[in-house]
Amino acid sequence: KKKKKKTRKMAKDSCLARITAGVAIGGAVGGAVGAVYGTFEAIRYKVPGLMKVRYIGQTTVGSAAIFGLFLGAGSLIHCGKSY
Repeated sequence: KKKKKKTRKMAKDSCLARITAGVAIGGAVGGAVGAVYGTFEAIRYKVPGLMKVRYIGQTTVGSAAIFGLFLGAGSLIHCGKSY
């Protein structure tokens, strides 16, 4: 019985680790894509002066949050399934 509890605890820990890794990877990829896209949009729409930095930052953080959220949710859904 103790071994079953230990494997369940390990499974929960590995599930949490997978979700955390998913959020981290999603945030990194989203941040990179957001920075490139934000820079492109700032140049395209001719955002003036220091507003470019703010615009690029907002796009980067927003994109990182969305990518991280969805990759974390996907990891959570996938973690519950056993094949």
